Amino acid sequence: MAQYKIGMQVRGKITGIQPYGAFVSLDDKHQGLIHISECKYGYVGDIDKILTIGQTVDVLVLDIDEFTKKISLSLRSLQTKNSISANRMDESRIHKHYWTSRNITIGFSPIATRLDTWIDEGLKRTIN
Repeated sequence: MAQYKIGMQVRGKITGIQPYGAFVSLDDKHQGLIHISECKYGYVGDIDKILTIGQTVDVLVLDIDEFTKKISLSLRSLQTKNSISANRMDESRIHKHYWTSRNITIGFSPIATRLDTWIDEGLKRTIN
């Protein structure tokens, strides 16, 4: 296990695929798991559409459990966020949600109208 360290980029072969991730053989004695969330940026609905058994992949070692010796791997960490732009939804379909109303322009006037009352209440509490 000493040959693998967190942060190393290694090459392996996909040996098994489950709904939660893919098993990767790193050498004759070691294997790791790419969790489904570490396959790529964005939502992964079906891992079988991304990875296949026998496929050779370059992965990053995320973690090595000290006691169980399990190795966590990531494909996503080696990708750039810009590499997913081809898979993004059409920009016209993205709904932007504003948490404040863009049509109301009251600014800080509610604070200004209540400020004197708040100061008076605060002073009364500190005096009593």
